[in-house]
Amino acid sequence: MQTGLPKDPALLLSVVNTKLRDYYPTLDALCEDMDIEKKELVSKLEDIGYEYDENKKQFI
Repeated sequence: MQTGLPKDPALLLSVVNTKLRDYYPTLDALCEDMDIEKKELVSKLEDIGYEYDENKKQFI
């Protein structure tokens, strides 16, 4: 994933949740705008025990 996002999963979680809270209405919008493979992002965060909650619009 060459996106300028942190490689460390814990930092990635923080950055993605902040961007979702402050800038993007959905995970799909974030991925499209940042040219990120959604499946890869979700997989990296699932590896550390987080899943995306559409109602809360964040990884929990």
